[in-house]
Amino acid sequence: MDYQAVLDEVATRVAPEIGRGQVARYIPALASVELGRFGMAIADADGSVYGVGDWEVPFSVQSISKAFSLALVLAQDGETLWRRVGREPSGNPFNSLVQLEYENGIPRNPFINAGALVVTDRLQSLTGDASTTMLDFLRAESGNPELAFDAAVAASETEHGDRNAALAHFMASYGNLDNPVPTLLEHYFWQCSIEMSCRDLALAAGFLARHGVSSDGSRLLTRSEAKRINAVMLTCGTYDAAGDFAYRVGLPGKSGVGGGIVAVVPGRCALCVWSPGLDARGNSVAGVSALDHFTTLTGWSVF
Repeated sequence: MDYQAVLDEVATRVAPEIGRGQVARYIPALASVELGRFGMAIADADGSVYGVGDWEVPFSVQSISKAFSLALVLAQDGETLWRRVGREPSGNPFNSLVQLEYENGIPRNPFINAGALVVTDRLQSLTGDASTTMLDFLRAESGNPELAFDAAVAASETEHGDRNAALAHFMASYGNLDNPVPTLLEHYFWQCSIEMSCRDLALAAGFLARHGVSSDGSRLLTRSEAKRINAVMLTCGTYDAAGDFAYRVGLPGKSGVGGGIVAVVPGRCALCVWSPGLDARGNSVAGVSALDHFTTLTGWSVF
């Protein structure tokens, strides 16, 4: 596969979509991001990486971090996490309180905000420093020791994080959190604030394309655990648009309101696309289109 030629063709086809949508204005630090940005990268299973457009420009990973926190918890704690969080699509917005009420404080899946808070809570209990653990992991997997938190984004999310605080306190009332809510929220917001480029994220997600094998050749996850993360990404990774994403793209994917989407072709490669214009469900308009074009051009999907 000539990855560079594919990327160039995708960029040409997606050009009319770039700039469509809205940035995530409810996080003020993200509201000033230039709407016309677009980048895409592919990291082959052997670590070779290719890119187009703004593929080396760092952006806020936001909810893409949830896929990595899930991997870190499963690697250390195995299946016990699933007693505290489900694996089903939510059908509701990512920050909804509705389902927690009638499901007794058990989030529907690990990629809505409530579920990600539970995962971060467990990672904090396992490591004592969930956010730094994730940053160290991402530096190692991406090969970029310069990765860092964006303090302005973390502060902005903290200042405007009332809904996440409500989710956390609600779950704490059901006994589904082990750490104090303020500690949990601090680490959750720091994780979301990490800045990475498409290049960094495509490389960092490579272990999911390699069936659980890290960039250094060691095994992070069992093959079965990697399969399960990819499965949850396919069914739950793009909020309440997961069905449409599966229909159009046909790959496991995890999006973030910073405009990034990570996708995985198991056994072949990991991809990341970034364009900050979001649709009504919080997914990058140009990003989804680019991945749609990618799977159409290559014929690569899980179906």
